Amino acid sequence: MTSLQPVQRIAEVRAQLEDWRSHGSIGFVPTMGALHPGHATLISQARAECARVVVSIFVNPLQFDRKDDLERYPRTVEADLRLCEQLGADLVFVPAVSDLYPAEQLCTVDPGPLATHLCGAHRPGHFRGVATVVLKLLNVVEPDRAYFGEKDAQQLAIIRRMVADFDLAVTIVGVPTVREDDGLALSSRNARLSVRERRLAPTLHMALRAAATKIAEGATDVNAIKDSAHTAVPRDPSVRIEYLDIVDAGDLQPVAVIGRSPVLVAGAMWIGETRLIDNIRVEPRR
Repeated sequence: MTSLQPVQRIAEVRAQLEDWRSHGSIGFVPTMGALHPGHATLISQARAECARVVVSIFVNPLQFDRKDDLERYPRTVEADLRLCEQLGADLVFVPAVSDLYPAEQLCTVDPGPLATHLCGAHRPGHFRGVATVVLKLLNVVEPDRAYFGEKDAQQLAIIRRMVADFDLAVTIVGVPTVREDDGLALSSRNARLSVRERRLAPTLHMALRAAATKIAEGATDVNAIKDSAHTAVPRDPSVRIEYLDIVDAGDLQPVAVIGRSPVLVAGAMWIGETRLIDNIRVEPRR
């Protein structure tokens, strides 16, 4: 058991935060639960930088393009609350779907061209759901700072642009990806991997690292760089590369030739029934 009790109602969250707001900054970490050390890093940074820390736990149905994926998403609220308490969170907002979506959500956020490529090309409507729920959560909490992991680079770029476009009074803080010793980016979905699949999982990072190394060494032909990266992926029937792309780090649009601007090497891989994503930001050699 934990002494940190979840708050479900929006009105209760707003009432508590109104009392705290005049006594210092509020940091916010939105999550879908199943918290791991990557989330812990976000919460710890918020704790170090803000007077009060709010964590939300909400598995957002709007961002799932597959019903089975929504149903299988891990839900570990009791363990999540214990971790939040250990890390010094002051309030954990755990709304029901009916709290955030009391009626059909007719108005949504269109993320525009930032959602055209990478994951957006393979998950129609996903980033519309992400942007919509994040906007709703930011409006409920009204934090000074909100913390997001850089593993979800496309999500982070979309949220930053949404905040700028809608003139929201919040600073979006990107926090570096936390990895296992073998390079696998931490994700709640990693828990789905079998022992054999877990051994294969780091190959996505290896492929991205191979491409990043080529770019850092001065390679400029994107197709050749991507071809070399694919050779790092094992020929295994349970492994399928969904995409491995190189895009401009600013607008997330594909590049044909590596120039002087930073690029994002990003990929998604299916291992069995589990989808993993990762990315590396690269500064080309000048």
